[in-house]
Amino acid sequence: MNGAGHVRYTYRLRVSSTGLSWLGAEWARCRWVWNECVAVSRKLNGLNRPDGQKAACGPAEPDEMLTQARQSMAWLREGASVPQQQTIRDVAKSRAKALKDIGAGLPMRQRAGMPRTKRKREALPTLNYTRRGFRLKDGRLHLAGGLVLTVVWSRDLPSAPTSVRAYRDSLGHWYASFVVEAATEPLPATGAVIGIDWGVRETATTTSDEHDLPHAEHGRTAASKLARYHRMMARRRTPKYTPDSAGYKRAGRAAAKVSKKIVRQRQDTARKWAKSIVRDFDHLAVEDFRPRFLARSTMARKAADAAIAAAKTALIEMARKHGRAVHLVHPAHTTMDCAQCGARAKHRIPLSERTYTCTACGTVSPRDRNSARVMLVRAGLNPAGADLVSPGVC
Repeated sequence: MNGAGHVRYTYRLRVSSTGLSWLGAEWARCRWVWNECVAVSRKLNGLNRPDGQKAACGPAEPDEMLTQARQSMAWLREGASVPQQQTIRDVAKSRAKALKDIGAGLPMRQRAGMPRTKRKREALPTLNYTRRGFRLKDGRLHLAGGLVLTVVWSRDLPSAPTSVRAYRDSLGHWYASFVVEAATEPLPATGAVIGIDWGVRETATTTSDEHDLPHAEHGRTAASKLARYHRMMARRRTPKYTPDSAGYKRAGRAAAKVSKKIVRQRQDTARKWAKSIVRDFDHLAVEDFRPRFLARSTMARKAADAAIAAAKTALIEMARKHGRAVHLVHPAHTTMDCAQCGARAKHRIPLSERTYTCTACGTVSPRDRNSARVMLVRAGLNPAGADLVSPGVC
């Protein structure tokens, strides 16, 4: 079997009280390193090179700073150097991504922001270890520094992990996320193809009536319960710069539990749908849709509940795992083109108009279904066209 790339396998950790204090101390050191690197990055933001570009901030300078800091601070030396070095690389990667988006001219709402300082009461702990910073022995996770953690092995690792991330979620649960080289598990060939169009009313509309993904509305189902806990948090909120009350923490934990359940329901729905798609079709023509702009529209809440990004990610990962071909199609003008003759409408079709009517050939079909067929045509997978023609370009 051929490799399917690197994937993450996540497992729950059973952490003792001693382990919790150790992980908390290790996170405090990594958070200090992160904040120091952010301070250096902010200083460099105002410095330009002779060619007008921003001054570089790679891991070399912070690495030297970390070496000096570990020599002068016994508290920092008590922790392992591996997660601290990985923290430096995470800051450099975050800053490089932000500068790349700025250089590409992306608008403010679409580009990644510069790395910010992590506050003690707000940031969730996360520790990254490379291959030399951990090992698996007798089914337990041994981290650099001498900490041994019990892993709840819900499934076997397909290969030896190359790195691991230990992190805590909003509920206080600890997890270990291993990066492994996964092998492809090919499914029997079917010779079938499918086009997929994303939407808000229906999360996914396909060229097959049996494989549409309806809007599950998991968030709407739990909205009243979540709003109740948010009101409890608002009533029990303490003044700024004062510790949170016990009642506020309980309400926050209850709200986080409901939110976590919604996320898991969305992921479960998306994975089951993706598995059915991958099982029945060899080639997938998928709209390369980025729903971020919907967050500023009147459909923000319904679009967020649809979890289009989660469904798209699950579909691509499932296709890669089982060796199916995914063709990402640019979404421009997919609602204006006719899948039958390739003609393009002269005006943008409003969202309220749910039926597509071609003025050139007279084809009438549901708007989203026509868009799904356009995905097939643009990907060169149209089963009705032997010459694999693409829509006309105006």
